[in-house]
Amino acid sequence: MPTLLLTAHDCVGHVHLIIGSNSIANARCAKSLEVGATPIVIAPRDAEVHYALKDKVDAGHVQRCTAAFHDEDLTRWGRDEVDNIVDAVFVTLGGKESMATRTHISTLCRRLRIPVNVLDSPNLCTFSLPSTHSDGPLQIGITTSGKGCKLATRIRREIASLLPPNFGSTVERLGTIRRRIWEEDHRSNQALEDHSAVPENEDDDVAAQRPTFNQLVSESDHAAAKTRRIRWLSQICEYWPLRRLASITDADIEAILQSYNTTSQSAASTSTSNTPPLDISTLEIRARPQPRIILAGSGPGSPSLLTLATHRAILRATVILADKLVPSAILDLIPRRTPLHIARKFPGNAEAAQNELLTLGLEALQNGHTVLRLKQGDPYIYGRGSEEFAWFEERGYRPIVLPGITSALSAPLFAQVPATSRGVSDQVLVCTGTGRKGKAPEPPVYNESMTVVFLMALHRIGELVGSLVAPSASSSPTLRQEELQKGGEDPKFANGGGWPEDTPCAVVERASCSDQRVIRSTLQFVVQAVEAEGSRPPGLLVLGKACEVLKRRGGARWVVEEGFDGFEGLDDGMGLHGGGGEMTEMFAERARERGTM
Repeated sequence: MPTLLLTAHDCVGHVHLIIGSNSIANARCAKSLEVGATPIVIAPRDAEVHYALKDKVDAGHVQRCTAAFHDEDLTRWGRDEVDNIVDAVFVTLGGKESMATRTHISTLCRRLRIPVNVLDSPNLCTFSLPSTHSDGPLQIGITTSGKGCKLATRIRREIASLLPPNFGSTVERLGTIRRRIWEEDHRSNQALEDHSAVPENEDDDVAAQRPTFNQLVSESDHAAAKTRRIRWLSQICEYWPLRRLASITDADIEAILQSYNTTSQSAASTSTSNTPPLDISTLEIRARPQPRIILAGSGPGSPSLLTLATHRAILRATVILADKLVPSAILDLIPRRTPLHIARKFPGNAEAAQNELLTLGLEALQNGHTVLRLKQGDPYIYGRGSEEFAWFEERGYRPIVLPGITSALSAPLFAQVPATSRGVSDQVLVCTGTGRKGKAPEPPVYNESMTVVFLMALHRIGELVGSLVAPSASSSPTLRQEELQKGGEDPKFANGGGWPEDTPCAVVERASCSDQRVIRSTLQFVVQAVEAEGSRPPGLLVLGKACEVLKRRGGARWVVEEGFDGFEGLDDGMGLHGGGGEMTEMFAERARERGTM
């Protein structure tokens, strides 16, 4: 297949004929309107019209001809200045039954030299529409020559993601500099005829530079010196990193134009005016990362369960503010040079410690730092992440939020408790065991097919279990009576909405860490078990029949399981918990940097 010639057309005022009324026809009309053309749709009165296309027709943005296609349409609907011949044709008809029509229209268009695009028929097309990224004057088009339009879209997204944000405005600014320099040259009648001095003509498709592009300009070469600004502009467009170009502002444009002098100058004055109009060091400072606040979750405990984004944030932050319960294995990854402050939260001091962290974070941001607010689990699952987001945003710093693997779902997994299991549990409820200012929240009503995970609950497990097994205040007597009148009773009302004491449960502490502990019991004995075995925070309580799907405690009141082997067999060469591999070496190296190994 020969290489296609990619071009950019000015279609303002052109007439585009769209044959068909499906979703593709709507997309073609939208594109025609975007580029300033007039779309005309050919679709019989009884044809099904795409809803969005119908809206465009009803609004008067698109003209519709309610008749079948006729050969004369190609020479009827066009502009007067081109003898009524349409400027382009898009055939969006599909199906085998329309193949003859599509072929006929393509043949007519080729005969009249009208560009034609036929849906899913590359051999009938004289042009195709690339997948386009548009950002002001910057347009990037990708085509696979009809071999795979979805792939073209994927490639276009990948390329566009590599550009600095809003890079089209940078292109606009650089174009403004270039145009105004040329205008000043022409107004002062100092455009030179010598090709070595005249600013080089530019074309987007020219890959190589002229031999004079990097030619040295001496102080005595007055003719070449007169074009030094336009040459400088070409140089920075060719060599500067895109991020540095993106840091140029409108004020910089004015500085460049003010420093640009097209009048005749002596050799001495030329020497003193060779200073670039923009200070590179200033642009480098602008291109550096701005102060930012990152809210990140560190996962349940193991460094192997950190997301790559959070691990990069740990390595790149210049100040880190961590929750008290973030495990030491995670903190060991922090480079020794990075200041670390751990929340000084204890009963009765939670609010003061939280305010201290917020104040420290704001001060660091005001001093230009990248601040990482490191939380356990996920920042938005009982981590006050939304409060901190709003607090920093109100002060002019919009946080970046990085998710973490929440212990609410991962801790039960590591304890071999499936949160859902067919025929046993079809829903999961995540609750807090401690409300605002230590107030006990309302316990959930019993549901035998539900798994409930309580976070921040073990320090008041006795009170929590007591509220669970007691008849629920939210269990309506009226609803219970209605169930009885229907000839049965919903199990959730059997104990007045309270949970049966024989409901299986599990206490999971320090999930995914080497000292993980699981206590399997029931609501009847779990308080006694925790009192006997002691506490090993952070921990959570899992409640429901799912606790005995994979592992049963037998007839014992409770069973205690020590240690974590969830990554056993995966650590050889994979760098998971406690094993070899590149990631483990990296974690160990970070620990050595902090002097903990």
